[in-house]
Amino acid sequence: MTLSLQEVKHIAELARLELGEAELEHYREQLSRILEYAQRLQEVDTSSIQPTSSVLPARSVLRDDIPKPGLGLETLMQNAPNQEGGQFKVPPILDMERE
Repeated sequence: MTLSLQEVKHIAELARLELGEAELEHYREQLSRILEYAQRLQEVDTSSIQPTSSVLPARSVLRDDIPKPGLGLETLMQNAPNQEGGQFKVPPILDMERE
């Protein structure tokens, strides 16, 4: 599929790109080649391949989820500059009082 210069200008406008005439021709050739390759890929018969198939073995790169005891409240609150009732106390960010 070969793109016209008008189509490339439209794409450039959508992408908010200002292209010169030489750049338009250069991108017209490149985008046309990309679309031609995509068309070739559409011709490959994939009807016998499951959508979730992969050539790679199924494995997780994440560590095993092993439950561990968390920090105790005393340890957690040890460095809190201001606390109340076992919770961090922070100054309000909005003043909701009206005059």
